[in-house]
Amino acid sequence: MDAEIKNFIKVWITAITSLCYCYYIVAKIPRGTIRLLFLLPIFYLFTMLPCNLNSFHLGAPTAFFLGWLGNFKLLLFAFDQGPLSPPLPKLLHFISIACLPIKLKQDPSPNTKNNKNPSHKSTPKSHNPTKVTRSMLLAIKALLLAMIIRAYERRSNLHPYVILALYCCHTYLAVEIVLVLAAAPVQAIFGFEIEPQFNEPYFATSLQDFWGHRWNLMVTSILRPTIYIPIRCISANVIGSRWAALPAIISTFIVSGLAHEVIYFYFTRVHPTWEVTWFFILHGVCTAIEVVVKKAVTNRWWLHRAISGPLTIIFVAVTGDWLFFPQLIRNGVDIKVIEEYSILVDFVKVNIPLHLPLGKS
Repeated sequence: MDAEIKNFIKVWITAITSLCYCYYIVAKIPRGTIRLLFLLPIFYLFTMLPCNLNSFHLGAPTAFFLGWLGNFKLLLFAFDQGPLSPPLPKLLHFISIACLPIKLKQDPSPNTKNNKNPSHKSTPKSHNPTKVTRSMLLAIKALLLAMIIRAYERRSNLHPYVILALYCCHTYLAVEIVLVLAAAPVQAIFGFEIEPQFNEPYFATSLQDFWGHRWNLMVTSILRPTIYIPIRCISANVIGSRWAALPAIISTFIVSGLAHEVIYFYFTRVHPTWEVTWFFILHGVCTAIEVVVKKAVTNRWWLHRAISGPLTIIFVAVTGDWLFFPQLIRNGVDIKVIEEYSILVDFVKVNIPLHLPLGKS
């Protein structure tokens, strides 16, 4: 445990030093191909650094923050696009935005406010809970996660469908809690107003709604400018603007699948089986079909959310059981995660003893 923490600190010192190089040297290079060439060593470094960590709970966030978010944000930075584009923020802001799941809130433009495009009606309304409410919700989700972990002790007696439901809930709760906790210190120190990382994905009414507006919105905000928009622009010149979104959607899901494949390698250290890539290809194709069907039946027929909502969640869960989870389960990642929770609890008990004062009678 101590050696792993030391490796974790070394990894992040190296990452922060690399971002200082990007801030002080690379930022002064003209945008475009030349700046991209100067960033290539950082891409390689950010891809390799997570390999130095064996713990799931230290390695997984590091792999996601550096290998995925960091590399994609720096790719946009090479062309003065994305959250790191000029004017450059202060150094600490630059480092935080580059390698943490942070998307700064922006005031909606007047054009957005007055936009009459009917497609905006399908975007779910975002809630603006107070800090107290958000803290309470986070505490409830942490409690639910603890209950799920405790339920694993009886997994031998549980039905496979119950275990699948636990895995799905565990994935959602753990990812959201980790992303919120990673962003919270920076938000508190610098006073950033940041976008939520999730938007109640269990209320999704379609795959387009689930992946585009509710699930891991940090990834959505990064894949949109790096993959979706360029592919859509290219496709519009080839097949016309009406259907340009379809290859853009599928391409975005393919890239997401390949990125997950890399993340899975960090978890398992075995050759990829491409199952998780096919999971995202399947969802990309189904989302594209969904877009076509919506265009064909607009204002004529609509599936009620009481039906479409459960169908969406069931489809995600069933295909997840088929393609998303098997590689992790085969390589014992699920068991490793559960064991690490026990190690963490023991570590806290030994190093942070609790002395509860006795009340006077």
